[in-house]
Amino acid sequence: MRVAIFIPSFGDGGAERMLVNLASALSARGVSVDFLTRSREAPYVDSLAPAVRLIETSRGGAFAEQLQLRRYLRGERPDVVLCGKDRAGLSMQLARRLSGVPLRIVMRPGTSYSARFAELRPFSRWRARARVRRVYQGADAVVGNSAEVVADVATAAGLPASRMHLIRNPVVTPQLLSQAEAPLDYPWFAPGQPPVILGVGRLGQVKGFDVLLDAFARVRAERPARLMILGEGRLRGELEAQASRLGVAEDIALPGFDANPYRYLARAALFVLSSRREGSPNALTEALALGVPVVATDCPAGPREVLRGGEVAPLVPVDDAEAMAAAMLATLDAPGDADRRREAVQEYSAATCAERYHALFDTLLAEASP
Repeated sequence: MRVAIFIPSFGDGGAERMLVNLASALSARGVSVDFLTRSREAPYVDSLAPAVRLIETSRGGAFAEQLQLRRYLRGERPDVVLCGKDRAGLSMQLARRLSGVPLRIVMRPGTSYSARFAELRPFSRWRARARVRRVYQGADAVVGNSAEVVADVATAAGLPASRMHLIRNPVVTPQLLSQAEAPLDYPWFAPGQPPVILGVGRLGQVKGFDVLLDAFARVRAERPARLMILGEGRLRGELEAQASRLGVAEDIALPGFDANPYRYLARAALFVLSSRREGSPNALTEALALGVPVVATDCPAGPREVLRGGEVAPLVPVDDAEAMAAAMLATLDAPGDADRRREAVQEYSAATCAERYHALFDTLLAEASP
C-alpha cells in the first residue's frame, strides 16, 4: 500500500503535527508513505520517520502545484491520499480527475464547522457552506477526530453516516514522553518557585487567552502563581497590554513558539485550555498523557469528550473568567489522580490511530476492487 499525506500550507499548529505523527506511525506498520508539503523547513517535518519520503510541492501558485500533483499521481500512483486541509482536498480531487489515477481520497477535518459558520456574515456563511459540501462530498471517506466533529461535518456537508469515520488524533507518541524529559533551564521551574500555570497555542482570538489572563489575575489575587503561554500570534501586543492593565505583567511570560513544549508541560502545576472552539484539543490530550492537572472550557468540540463530561477534570463555560479562576484554584489545591488522567487518553496513541487508519484504507481499497 502506498499512502500520500498532502498538506500544502504548513504552519506550526496541531493539525500539522498530527499528520507528521500519523505518517511515521503508518510507516512503522509497513505502509509506504509520501508526505507532500511546500517546504522541508516546515515545523515538525524533521521528525518524520526516515522511511517516510518527504516531497516538496510547488510554491509557484495553484496552476504549478496542480501540474506537479498530476505528475506525482501518474508517476507514483498512490492508493490513498489523505488530505489535511480543505484546499488540499479540492486540489487533489481536481488532480485525480485530470490524471485519471483511480486513487481514494480521505479528508481529515480538524474542527467542527458550525461554530466557524456562526462567526461569518450571511453571504460568507453561504459560500463557506457551499465549499465544505464540495470538498467533503468529493471525498471517498471523511475522518473526524471527535464524535462532535464527525456529527458536525456530516451535517455541514450533507454526508451519510457510512462516509464518516471516527479516529482519534495520534497525539501520544514515544517521542512526546522522551521530549517531556528533556532538560529545561528556566528559573520559574526551579525548586521553591510559585506554581506555573501553562497555556499552549497560537495567540489568536479562538484560543481565549484573554479570558485566561483575566482568570489568572483572580488566581494571583488569592495566591502566588505564574502564568506562561507558549505560542506566537497577532494578539501578542494585546495580551501584553492586558497583563499590564491587570497588574500581573511580572507574573506572566509569553516565550513564543517552542518546538518542544512538553518539557514545560511536564513541569507545570496546571494546564488550562481556554479555547472558544476546538476539534480535538491536542495540548489538552498531551497534558493528560503526561499526568498534568488540567482545567478546560466546555467548548465545541472535544474537551467534554476527552474529559468524559468533567469526570476526569473540570470543565468550565466558555468566556467565564470567574468560573475558570475558581476551577484553577480548586485544582491547584487538589490536583487529583495522575494515573486516571493518563488512562483517559490511551485511545490517542499514534500506534492505535495508525492501526485504525490502515484498516480504513484497506476497506476503501477493497471496495474499489472489481
